[in-house]
Amino acid sequence: MTKRDAMVLVLGATGQQGGAAAAALRGDGWRVRALVRDPESPKARALAAAGVELARGDLRDRASLEAALRGAHGVFSVQPSSGQPEYGVSDDDEERFGVTVADAARAAGVKHLVYTSVAGLAAGTGVGHFESKWRIEEHIRASGIAATILRPATFMEIFLMPHFGLAQGAMVFFVAPGRTMQFIAVEDIGAIAAHVFAEPAAHVGKTLEIAGDTVTGNDIASKIARATSRSISYAQFPPAILTQNDTLRRLVELVDDGALAGTTDIGALRKIHPGLLTFDAWLEKRGKAAITRLFELGQAG
Repeated sequence: MTKRDAMVLVLGATGQQGGAAAAALRGDGWRVRALVRDPESPKARALAAAGVELARGDLRDRASLEAALRGAHGVFSVQPSSGQPEYGVSDDDEERFGVTVADAARAAGVKHLVYTSVAGLAAGTGVGHFESKWRIEEHIRASGIAATILRPATFMEIFLMPHFGLAQGAMVFFVAPGRTMQFIAVEDIGAIAAHVFAEPAAHVGKTLEIAGDTVTGNDIASKIARATSRSISYAQFPPAILTQNDTLRRLVELVDDGALAGTTDIGALRKIHPGLLTFDAWLEKRGKAAITRLFELGQAG
């Protein structure tokens, strides 16, 4: 079966990771089908215009998922989580969705499941939406389906969110100023997923940590400042904030002790995906313009 004949079902295709995977798979010659709640939404229509087949459905409706899986060679599986409050999803919801996708894919005879989790994942993190991903990973490993688990580092796109003070030039984040943390551009997650689907013999049964760059907290601020010609201060989240938010506190602890700081061998990953973006390259390609708009919105506010 050639890529032109084979179809990959992409979940979350109207979001960041799924959208990147759909674009990379289409660019690599695969047929792509996307499970979407509303085929008439602007994002769904954009997918259709890019040559993606749309299947109406929802992860809460297994019958719609099973219908979308008919004839699928592969599945790109990503679920919303409680870490994304805009989706209104609980940790139990995320686990149920991830398990349902794996079980339905296996029942449908899917040849390759690619699931995206999170970098450095292990049991007992104490963070709800990490624990749900761990249970999904464990279920996939026990299910017998041919699968690859991707564990992306923190997205570079996280700095486009308004919650870190960047628009006001006084940035606070998880990593201490002089400590390192790994990051990845979302488009590279899609490109690596497409590579994994194209080379199943090398990746089925594997868990792959993926990142594009390793930077310190001070690096983040200085690189953004240099790219945008802005003055930016940097600090780790202070104790006064952490005592008010247990999840945030635990995430900072996991970064501090190295569990979430990242362990990707970036040089080895670059051999798989030579186009892997560094933080500077991401800023030049996409981040600078988006962050500049964020500054402008901050000033307008």
